[in-house]
Amino acid sequence: MTPTYRGTVSMRAMARNWKAAGQTIGLVPTMGALHRGHLALVQAARRGADRVIVSIFVNPKQFNNPEDLRKYPRTEGADAALLATVGVDAIYMPTPDEVYPPGFATSVSIGGVSLPLEGERRPGHFDGVATVVTKLFGMTLADRAWFGQKDWQQLAVIRRLVADLNLPTEVLAVETVRDADGLALSSRNARLLPQARSIAPALARNMALAVEALRAGHDPQAVLPVAIDAIIAAGFDSVEYLELRSADLLEPMAALDRPARLLCAAWLDGIRLIDNLPV
Repeated sequence: MTPTYRGTVSMRAMARNWKAAGQTIGLVPTMGALHRGHLALVQAARRGADRVIVSIFVNPKQFNNPEDLRKYPRTEGADAALLATVGVDAIYMPTPDEVYPPGFATSVSIGGVSLPLEGERRPGHFDGVATVVTKLFGMTLADRAWFGQKDWQQLAVIRRLVADLNLPTEVLAVETVRDADGLALSSRNARLLPQARSIAPALARNMALAVEALRAGHDPQAVLPVAIDAIIAAGFDSVEYLELRSADLLEPMAALDRPARLLCAAWLDGIRLIDNLPV
């Protein structure tokens, strides 16, 4: 049975024992409701570190909608059973009071890459992400941490965090894991009713068509509105954004003159789906 730690003192004590034995520690931070995408992160961590910790913590500070926090799935038992199939060395499940004890008054705020897209639409979200990731790195003494490319802007924010604060944890990325029909795996997908689930793959499908057009040299100002219309015509309620941004700094791009990413957020049956593709 995988050891589960809920306190920082016990988690750090175990981590120090591993380090004293000359072993490296890999961390996979999650909010639970685990799926194959998370397992891909764990498998990458197993290849890249001697010991692997999976943290499960639904971080209240990165939800700007209290209802979204309330509805977020919490499946600790199923998560632990799933992790047992891939062999992690520890599960870290701190309580909210352990992460944010009474009197907690510190926040980590990142500028630049955190400001557009998700940052513009979800005020405070990336402050919550940066704060909890900084804490998790310290709580677990992680040498390396793995994140999925599906949350591309989050990945960019964490890379900026580590670089700017000279944190000793190396950040590594794993490609987005998708279902056979192209839908990017997400814990939110479980909330899609069957009809909405049948529509959902249209997001990635139309984004891929837009990427083909952009790579062929077509003007983004012509390509992106067509893709938005196609996503809505497929059955989505609305598209919050579909934008071509530089891959590293997430700056707006009018032409493909450097590595780029196409990023999208769209609503389907009351569920907000995000995705991104390299261009």
